[in-house]
Amino acid sequence: PRMAQEAAPVLLVVLARLVASTWHEGSGYYLESHTNEVYAEEPPPEPALDYRRVPQWCATLNIHRGEATCYSPRGSSYRSSLGTRCELSCTRGYRLVGPSAVQCLPNRHWSGMAYCRQIRCHVLPAVLRGSYVCSAGVQMDSRCDYTCLPGYQLEGDRSRICMEDGRWSGSEPICVDLEPPKIRCPDSRERIAEPGKLTATVYWDPPRVRDSADGVIKRVMLRGPEPGSEFPEGEHVIRYTAHDQAYNRASCKFSIRVQVRRCPVLKPPQNGYISCTSDGNNYGATCEYLCDGGYERQGTSLRVCQSTQQWTGSQPLCAPMQINTDVNSAASLLDQFHEKRRLFVISAPDPSNRYYKMQISMLQQAACGLELRHVTTVELVGQPPHEVGRIREHRLSLGIIEELRRFLHLTRSHFNAVLLDKAGTDRERYISPASPDEIFAFIDTFLLSEREAARRAQSGDPCE
Repeated sequence: PRMAQEAAPVLLVVLARLVASTWHEGSGYYLESHTNEVYAEEPPPEPALDYRRVPQWCATLNIHRGEATCYSPRGSSYRSSLGTRCELSCTRGYRLVGPSAVQCLPNRHWSGMAYCRQIRCHVLPAVLRGSYVCSAGVQMDSRCDYTCLPGYQLEGDRSRICMEDGRWSGSEPICVDLEPPKIRCPDSRERIAEPGKLTATVYWDPPRVRDSADGVIKRVMLRGPEPGSEFPEGEHVIRYTAHDQAYNRASCKFSIRVQVRRCPVLKPPQNGYISCTSDGNNYGATCEYLCDGGYERQGTSLRVCQSTQQWTGSQPLCAPMQINTDVNSAASLLDQFHEKRRLFVISAPDPSNRYYKMQISMLQQAACGLELRHVTTVELVGQPPHEVGRIREHRLSLGIIEELRRFLHLTRSHFNAVLLDKAGTDRERYISPASPDEIFAFIDTFLLSEREAARRAQSGDPCE
């Protein structure tokens, strides 16, 4: 009995192990039964699926903003039975996060979890000197259009679209200043030359310059004279060029026309000439009438060109010089030639003097050259009381002859001659006959005034 008592617990264990478990396919639970057979313990067999009894095995898939396409072993009517495989996808604008396919497992759970996340691009950076407007923020298919501030132009893509991969299409554009500044020059103008001048002083305001972008003008350059300059007769073009900070440039121009009012060209009088200031016939010019040596002016000496383009006064005449020998002194006689004629005074002891005859002969042959140089010959010949003095056809009294000899230190004993300038000054003496070339060379070298020299250079030598 004691052995039986000790063996009883062992038998219960064996008997307990003899309790068989039966798996009812498709039931999802176990049923225990007892048998009298004793056998070795074995692992439970793989469960057999019974789709007819348990069609809803896993929870129904529901993906927000997405879709599950399932394929069940039992057919398209079963979407969550055991063994069902579902392919997951998201609607447009969303990206699947997680596995793209799941399967319904025996543990009544799907093999994985997934959800749909909205596709978003990064926020676009700000554009210097510009901006952009997006249709749907940073969501997919959102279109952002770029614009630039006034005065700037867009370089690059004008629009960018948020794509499916979460990136923006294209590249970031920039706003550049490609538009030149606005510049407006002063109006063109016309000026009358100032009196006595061939120029006009012209002033003007600087051009109006405006930059359409940032409003900054880097520099304005002037091509031409500065305001306040003197402009000669004719048309002159003034140009301005403006540069902005982006080195865009714009130019403008205007013209200045200077008009010289002119009177009709004056003609010199016969046996005379004209000396004018400025350009000779422009507004304000003054013309002086001068007569050749041996001629005297009759009429006004000066005429002025007026703004009406007419001369004042009328043209004078150059009449032959009237020599008055009926005077009381030699000084009065010489005053008649002051600033008009040069005198070549010849003294000889008698008309038959050889030197005298030679001198008179040479002077007669050179009459043109003497007249060109305004030289008048004075002859003092013989001994008193039969002494003769003459200027051309005019006879001199014995008193005047005597005064001239004393004044000019002329002797009666032999031939001698003296050359006086237009001021009556003794300039050269001769004790033998002087050739015309010798006399002319001395006058042209030492006695011509600037005005005479200029006129001689202009008209040449008419005696050649």
